[in-house]
Formats: sequence, structure tokens, C-alpha cells
Amino acid sequence: MESKKIISLDSEIETTKETEGDSPPEHFPLSRENPKIIEWEELQQELARLCSLSSALEIANQRKDSLSQRLKSVIEVRQKYLKQSNELDDMRRKLEARKLAMGEMVMQMKETREDVKCKKEQLNNALRLLLVAAKNVCAANQQMQESNRSFIEKMGHGNAKSLQKMLRMRQQHMVIQVNSLYPVKSSDENASKEKLDILCGDPAQSSLRDTSRPLPLTILGQQLTALPIKKTSVFSGKKEIQRSAIVLGYVAHAVSLIASYLDVPLRYPLHLGGSRSHIQDYAPSTETTSSDLAVIQIVDESSKPTEFPLFLEGQDSTRAAYAIFLLNKDLEQLLNFFGAESLGPRHILANLKELLRIVRSPEFLDK
Repeated sequence: MESKKIISLDSEIETTKETEGDSPPEHFPLSRENPKIIEWEELQQELARLCSLSSALEIANQRKDSLSQRLKSVIEVRQKYLKQSNELDDMRRKLEARKLAMGEMVMQMKETREDVKCKKEQLNNALRLLLVAAKNVCAANQQMQESNRSFIEKMGHGNAKSLQKMLRMRQQHMVIQVNSLYPVKSSDENASKEKLDILCGDPAQSSLRDTSRPLPLTILGQQLTALPIKKTSVFSGKKEIQRSAIVLGYVAHAVSLIASYLDVPLRYPLHLGGSRSHIQDYAPSTETTSSDLAVIQIVDESSKPTEFPLFLEGQDSTRAAYAIFLLNKDLEQLLNFFGAESLGPRHILANLKELLRIVRSPEFLDK
């Protein structure tokens, strides 16, 4: 439609040019040197003709202005048309590019579908193999359970009892070896006097023997002197302190061996070092001064266990007393393992002797 309008405007311009003409009219003078002479009778006609020509010229100018306006509008329309055609070309190119991208994506989707299909088949095959393997495992498990039942039926409860008794016998034998290494016996300091009193028949002495306290115990011939809680001045001398450290080292070694043979983890582990042995406490650490016996608890879960010395030389008496208390707690733990009670917090050798007696007794094999 726009091209048709443009053609019609061009034809109109051509027609106006033909009607108006580029050359002056024949009645106009061609030059000033040869003017045309008009008679008075023809003047009125000539004026009428000039008026008609001026009106025609005015109409032609109006048509020319209108045609120029229309031409401008047509040019603007054509420019818009060219711009839109360029935009359409760009859109066509983008559309083609998108079509190509879509085609590539479709090809990739097809390849992905084929790949997924292949992997799905592989997974199905692997799943079938796993199901077959699971069935085989179930069958093997059932066979193993049946074989275990038959084995248990064949061996019976008596065989387990015999194995347990053999284990108890082995434990008893090893504890007897410990008893031979560290024998705990009664002291015989006044044994000869008592025998003489009995032989002489002195009833007063015999009655005194019956009511006296039990004789102190020794380990490897060494007697344990009761450690003080507050001060070390009670000790008679340096030799007595060293003797007590040696005895505590013997007891710590014996307790450690018995616990390992009976497979009983000690609540307070022992760090063996002979007469310089230590005992560990995993509870929150306490620091006590000998002057005022003030206990300050320092709670630190990430800290290492606190070690307490089983000897007094160069150590705080309170820490040594607490170490002996923990050692007796380990003995109490072993006694409680067999259902026995401790004889007291200060009877270390008596508790050890009772523990050795329980393990060496015939009743130990039947438990």
C-alpha cells in the first residue's frame, strides 16, 4: 500500500509539471527589449487571462506544498519501513540461531536419553545380580545358623562349662604364682613367747592371747606401717618410710597382675615403679595444702589423669595417704567382683590376703 501511494504521488507531480510547464506562456513577453503591445480593446481580456493564470499558479503552489508534505510523510514512512525491515531481519537471524540451538539441544537430549537407557539397563542387571547374591547370602547364613545349632547341640552346655572351668583353673594357677611371688603372712614377732606361755600352762597368758588383737601382716617379710594423714613426724625414721614405700610397691604390682589375669579393668590405674609407684585418678584433680588441709577442686575434663605417689619421701603426706586410699579402692573393686566385702580402708594387706584366699579356694572354680 505504501509503494502504491508513492507511485500515485510521483504521477501527480509529473502531471502538475506538464500542466504548468517550465517555459513561460506564449502571451508573456520574452524580453524587455521587445515588449508586446496590447490594444485597449484587448486589455480587458488580457487582464482576465492574467487573473486566471495567477489563480492557477496559486492553486499549483498549494498543490506543490501539499505534495511536498505528502512526500515528507512518505519518506518518513519509508524510513520506518526500512527500520522495521532491518529489525525483522535481525529477528529472523536470531530465530534461526535459536532454531539451531534448539536442534543441538534436541540432539543432546536424544543422546542423553540413550545414555540413560543404557545405564538403566546396566543398573537393572546389577540389581538382578545383587538380588541373586543376597539370596545366596541368606541361604549361606541359614546354613551357618543350622551348623551352629548342630555344633552347639553336639558340644552342649557341658563343654562350655568345661571351657569356663579350664579358664578359671588357668586364672587360679597364675594367681597362685602371684601369691608365691608376694606371700602375705602373719607376723611372728611374739609367736615364740605365746608358745612358751602355752607350754608353761599360764592361763593368764593364754587368756591374754585370746583377747589380744590379730597379728600384723607382712608381704615378703616386710610390714606396712600405717601412713599418717596430717603429718610425717609420726614415722620413727627414714628406714620406716622406705620400708612402707617398698611394701606399697609390692602390693601395687600384685594388684596389677591379679587384675590383668582376671580381666578386670581397674578403676584407678597403676603406674608401676617399684618403691616409686604411682596411682592415677581420672576424677577432677584436688590440691591440698598440709598447713590448713584446704581442698580446691579444679575441674578440667580435657586434662590428663592426676597421679598420686605411693611413697612419702619428698612428697606431701596427704597425697600419699590419698594414694593408699585409691589402692585400697582397687582391692575393694576386685573383692566386689567376687561378691566379697572389703575389711576396711586401712587394711591393705588384709584385703590382699582375702583376695588371694578367694581365688585359691576350690569355690573359685565353680563360679
